[in-house]
Amino acid sequence: MASSLQPRVDGDLRSLLDDVGLLHQAVDALGSPVNVVLPGRLAHNVRQFRDVYRDHHLSGEIYFAHKANRSHALVRELAATGAGIDVASLGELQHALGAGFGPERVMATGPKSREYLWLAARSAAIVNVDSLAELDALAAIVTAHDLPRVRVMARLSGFTSTGTNVMSRVSRFGIPAGGTAALWDALDRHRSRLDFLGVAYHLDTVGLPEKAAALEGCLQVLDEAVRRGLRPRAVDIGGGFGVSYLAEERQWEAWSTELTGAVLGRRPPVTWNGHGYGLRNEAGTIRGALSVYPAHRALAGAAYLDRLLRTESTAHRRALGTLVLDHLYDLYTEPGRALLDQCGATLLRVEQVHDEGRGDTLVRVAGNSSDIGVDQHGVQMDPLLISHGEPGPEGPAGVYLTGNLCLEADLITRRKVLLPRLPRPGDLLVFANTAGYLMDFSAGHALMQPSARTIAAFRSGGGWRWCLDERYWPVTGREESNG
Repeated sequence: MASSLQPRVDGDLRSLLDDVGLLHQAVDALGSPVNVVLPGRLAHNVRQFRDVYRDHHLSGEIYFAHKANRSHALVRELAATGAGIDVASLGELQHALGAGFGPERVMATGPKSREYLWLAARSAAIVNVDSLAELDALAAIVTAHDLPRVRVMARLSGFTSTGTNVMSRVSRFGIPAGGTAALWDALDRHRSRLDFLGVAYHLDTVGLPEKAAALEGCLQVLDEAVRRGLRPRAVDIGGGFGVSYLAEERQWEAWSTELTGAVLGRRPPVTWNGHGYGLRNEAGTIRGALSVYPAHRALAGAAYLDRLLRTESTAHRRALGTLVLDHLYDLYTEPGRALLDQCGATLLRVEQVHDEGRGDTLVRVAGNSSDIGVDQHGVQMDPLLISHGEPGPEGPAGVYLTGNLCLEADLITRRKVLLPRLPRPGDLLVFANTAGYLMDFSAGHALMQPSARTIAAFRSGGGWRWCLDERYWPVTGREESNG
């Protein structure tokens, strides 16, 4: 039997998931699936990042990456923490402004339509541009509508390391860091329209060396800006600080070893139809690369940021955080997943349990792979099993979880999950810690199946209460509002 991958669950999320009656009540009222968010956890996560800033004597802002979750409750509660928000579309910008964010706390990123650029400029948000064409379009809008100067960051990409060669993947976002002459010329042309704050990067990687090379590269580019007569004040290092989803590292290592053995044919399959998650068997040799999220991480979240800032510059032999401080630059970060650690869960009702005829057990749930994106985002973890009524006989059960679409590909996870017992129809399967990207990033209405409703859970009178996500405001979860 395959190894268990037990999720890491702590704090308020642990307490909430122990309230079995509330979870069943929510699914009975709203149907399956149900997303549960815990807005009250956000302030704790923001404080952890602020503590790192304080430890390194750095000033600056933390901008939550809105794309990680659509929840009204989470965005409204975040507005009450004093943190900023990174929006990546016109809709997200409108949502943030309506949730209580002042424009000074909004960073506009992502591909930008003219309408998006206009509202960002009109509301005086910071605009983080991806290209010279976007910079020129923004300046033209400021001129045409007689708007005040707009604060801008310039996103860079294609960094090279001054020390050990660090591979940097090609990105379709950003201005090449090695060719900034045109950027300085554009900023010089638009001095009366655009207020240049500094440069940024956002890398699609969890690799610390690549991020360190990018930060060092940004500092070098900012030196160029100063020599060109500009006055940069900030460096934005994006997000990608990560979350550790699993309780135990040994389980992650055991499963990784089992998958390799299964791909080589040395043990029974641990995935549906022998899926290798990027690994393949070529004449008895493993080829390819394991394309899953590192579900157990010794370094994640605010601790990852701390390690990055303590990493030594290859050019200056000093900590990168110290170099940022020496230049008196503000540090901007854009955590998404990391700020949502332990902020939510997804509930799925078991519909059917059957043997598919080859010895494997299939468990169909009321929901599909667009409702819970663990497999799409490569996050491997077992759900928690919450019985409806008296639980069945105890004993580990390895099962495959299937969705409610008539598609072969609609598997909640292609990995065989390990449950403490065989579930029954009416039981709940709960995927913990799904608020960051796993909850609603790809939610849709395929085959006219309903998508997950979202509720916000909050403490009241010593217990837990919930309301619809759109009904939650920061005063909702305060004891003084319940009297």
